[in-house]
Amino acid sequence: MALVRPEHPNPAARRPRLAVLLLLAFFALQLLVFLAFRAVRPPPAPVSVSTTAVPVLASAPTRRDENDSRCGGGLVYVYDLPKAFNEDLLGMCDALAPMYSLCPYLANDGLGFPAGGTNLSSLLPRQLLGSWYASDQFALEHIVHRRLLSHRCRTTDPGRAAAFFVPFYAGLAVGRHLWAANATASDRDRDCVALLSWLHAQPWYQRSHGWDHFIALGRITWDFRRTTDAGWGGSFLTMPGWPTSPASSSSATPGTAWTSASRTRPGSTRAPLPTLFAFAGAPRSAIKGDFRALLLEECQAAGAAACGALDCAEGRCIKNNALVMELFMGARFCLQPRGDSFTRRSLFDCLVAGAVPVLFWRRSAYRQYGWYLPVDGREGEWSVFIDRDQLRAGNLTVRGVLAAIPESRARLMRKRVVK
Repeated sequence: MALVRPEHPNPAARRPRLAVLLLLAFFALQLLVFLAFRAVRPPPAPVSVSTTAVPVLASAPTRRDENDSRCGGGLVYVYDLPKAFNEDLLGMCDALAPMYSLCPYLANDGLGFPAGGTNLSSLLPRQLLGSWYASDQFALEHIVHRRLLSHRCRTTDPGRAAAFFVPFYAGLAVGRHLWAANATASDRDRDCVALLSWLHAQPWYQRSHGWDHFIALGRITWDFRRTTDAGWGGSFLTMPGWPTSPASSSSATPGTAWTSASRTRPGSTRAPLPTLFAFAGAPRSAIKGDFRALLLEECQAAGAAACGALDCAEGRCIKNNALVMELFMGARFCLQPRGDSFTRRSLFDCLVAGAVPVLFWRRSAYRQYGWYLPVDGREGEWSVFIDRDQLRAGNLTVRGVLAAIPESRARLMRKRVVK
């Protein structure tokens, strides 16, 4: 059933919808361009990764120009929220995730520590160490906030703004309660309720009922769409008073273990690759017919010479993401089933490593990333799709499908991935 967006609750206050949508799309594109094309820095001295480092908001760089001709779509105003909604959450970085500290990953405006001071340093040429960071998929809110504070089209005058950014770190606020043994639905919603209460009192929100406001969410939307108190996650996106506005979410944003400040990638199309395909993941024994377990069986059946497998149980891959990157950099193809969402972080690790992703759900990439990945009949240029039902039925094998791809075609696919 097609979703129809409701009419603005206050037509008299409605502003041109198309202009706002284009502006939001512009800022999303600017963020990705910024991450991909920032000038290469000289290699920094190695830094010690401390789990107690507290990343705080530094003063925003001043390179704004509200009269820049490239701001023709309008200006964006960034709310100065109470610290409880962002900066104070950064100060809790040691307690935001159950298996590891987020402190190292929230440093450097959310990019994380430079690769030269982490376990990634052994995988990168020295000349690239200053351009790569050990990033975390849950740091998106902090990254977007810092980027917009220094964006050339930011205005400090809300009266001139065409769009309003709300720098609430909802993913960090909700995430710290997701695995807490005694956390209640009220605990997971408390910060979100307080944010909406504060926002509804702002005159610029009241003027448009929030239809020109937007936010970045650093977790998949499933973590914000709880419908009953007994359900998973928070209910931020279903709360009364939150407009159904476009939102950037980690489920549709590259949340890779590596963030680059240059276009150069570690993956090479010329390096010899010892394995045909690789898979990194942890089986989920509690799930009947777990597809990850099936892929691990496929890998074992293919043998170590054809497939490399990495068991990520107990947070092993999170604590040492160099293991995943080293695995993918040595393989022609990498298997990418769905995870908690249709797109796993591993998909972006695969692309950054220069390997060709093998997909089993079309929604993992083909229906989400049309701006950045070739679709509409061009999916085969950079990926392989295997029918999971045929695989489950035993009508084909992963090794059989991938081994049938000529080396010349596989090389072209890898070149397309690196490009």
